[in-house]
Amino acid sequence: MSSVPPGPSLRGAVDLSALVRRANTPVGGAPDAAGGAGAGVAAGAAGIVFPASDATFESVLELSSRVPVVVEFYAAGLEPALGRLVESYGGRLALATVDGQANPQLAQAFQVREVPAVAAVIAGRPVNLFLGIPSDEEVRGVLDELLALATQNGVTGRLEVGEPGADPAAEDGAPAEPVEPVEEPLPPHHQEAYDAIADGDYATAVAEYRKAIAENPRDALAVAGLAQVQLLQRLDGTVAAEVRAAAADAPGDVNAQLAVADLDVSGGHVEDAFARLLDLFPALDPDGRDAVRKRLLEYFEIAGPEDPRVRDARRKLTQLLY
Repeated sequence: MSSVPPGPSLRGAVDLSALVRRANTPVGGAPDAAGGAGAGVAAGAAGIVFPASDATFESVLELSSRVPVVVEFYAAGLEPALGRLVESYGGRLALATVDGQANPQLAQAFQVREVPAVAAVIAGRPVNLFLGIPSDEEVRGVLDELLALATQNGVTGRLEVGEPGADPAAEDGAPAEPVEPVEEPLPPHHQEAYDAIADGDYATAVAEYRKAIAENPRDALAVAGLAQVQLLQRLDGTVAAEVRAAAADAPGDVNAQLAVADLDVSGGHVEDAFARLLDLFPALDPDGRDAVRKRLLEYFEIAGPEDPRVRDARRKLTQLLY
């Protein structure tokens, strides 16, 4: 059974490069040489459709700043089904195929609980698309909306390739010619923030997003980006086990609970973070309540206003406030 939502929406979620860290890397720690930016084969080097894994997904994130990357999760006994449809867009989209069972970190990051499941990445942020494989007409409608969403967020590049399926070398099983992406520039402050995040300079990224918002308060991508990078900044240098132990030892300590909620959001468990802070809220003094309210508003930006979990949590917060 397939499930197609009304349309894709940019959730503004935490940069997926932070979600696919190796389990033994401290939260906020620097990527190791094998897992850092640029590790593995560059996305798209084997064509518009290519396999991806936990180890190589950062190259997909890099590509997603140029073109939207559809991510199709499959499992043993299932074959990826969207290749020809994605190729028909002539390089305006790419497709990364992921074995969900063999790549549990990516499955967790995208909150995949069953396959086939299809998501996408735009400028490093995940977008949920649908479960199952609907009809070609329904899929094409979703992909058209994905392209419109990408355009709204400044991702308008194209991969320079020949006619779809016209590469005889690829048909014979030989590697296809490398795909050279045509990069469209990001708005200046967004680019500065993007570069700063890649360098681990979260303070500069925060400053650049704030400049973008000052110039255009309706820049939703900058607002979401600011919330995202502030989360990464708070987590930088922390160790997950220590954060969780501190929260368990002090269940009424607002700072300890905010810290573990950050950890939950960074792992994609936004419902856990919402529940933790909303349950804590009634017992707090005015300063504590204000701190929780502000943090929840940041999480709402990260998850995106159209996320049903955000709508539920926002309603509960409003009830607690008034």
